[in-house]
Amino acid sequence: MGPGERPPGGGTDPQQDANPYRQPGYQQPNPYTARPAAPDGGNRRTRTVALAATAAVVVAALVTGAVLLGGGSDDEAAPDPTRSSVSPSASGDPRAADGQRPTVDGWKVVVNTGLGVAFDVPADWALESRDWVSYVAEDDDPDETPLVAMKGPAVLKARWCTSDDDKDGRTDDTPLASVGSRGNNGARSTEEIARADSAAWVYGMYTQPDRKKVTTAPVTSFTTASGLTGSVATSTSSGVERQDKCDTDGRATTFAFENAEGDFASWSFFGAAGVDEEVPQATVVEILSTVRVFTPEES
Repeated sequence: MGPGERPPGGGTDPQQDANPYRQPGYQQPNPYTARPAAPDGGNRRTRTVALAATAAVVVAALVTGAVLLGGGSDDEAAPDPTRSSVSPSASGDPRAADGQRPTVDGWKVVVNTGLGVAFDVPADWALESRDWVSYVAEDDDPDETPLVAMKGPAVLKARWCTSDDDKDGRTDDTPLASVGSRGNNGARSTEEIARADSAAWVYGMYTQPDRKKVTTAPVTSFTTASGLTGSVATSTSSGVERQDKCDTDGRATTFAFENAEGDFASWSFFGAAGVDEEVPQATVVEILSTVRVFTPEES
């Protein structure tokens, strides 16, 4: 039985039964109207699309509803399932006009204005525009229904590994690591979000179709430098079969909290594990410590 399938009579919610990371109330993006990214190759697991902010029109929700990646209607974003490509890294700081500045000297600020969330990343990370959305889906899902997503991410070495595993003449780029934020409307708790999102990133990026290779550490409380308190969890994989050039184990950390509007939101990191250039967990915690909320109207 492949991913996305379920036995007859195996439960009341086919979507939830097919995906162990879809807890009750855990929701995923709607198929909004989107503008695809430039076709420079796309990872078979990570899809990235550029959203035309003025055309981000909400359409019918998926089975369990919508998840807000940005917040306001102009910033709600979800991927176009017809595309699978990696966006070109933005040059400079495409969000400098948002009024937020980094709290760490020499770092770059990453802002999700619709959600009212900001955090900092080291200078060698590239910032995508606020309309870029990265997500993972089941490899064999023709509709590419997102398992989890992040908006306006920062990416470390977007072309860290390049391959053409399906021999179609089109190369796929795999990033070393990415970090971004999203809204989690419909979730029941920050603990649920931290556990589910971190596991979904590791499964979607690194272990599928084998969910048993994903291990999630206990959820703990965490307070950032700004005083923002929430729940954090880290998921890892072990023993991923390296059938293709870019296959590796992976690690993901998700911090879930409430934004200034009292809505659930989260920050997530995912990256390759067990490789020479692996991002140290200490660096991940440094980035996490800079997560802060603000009122979007003030940016």
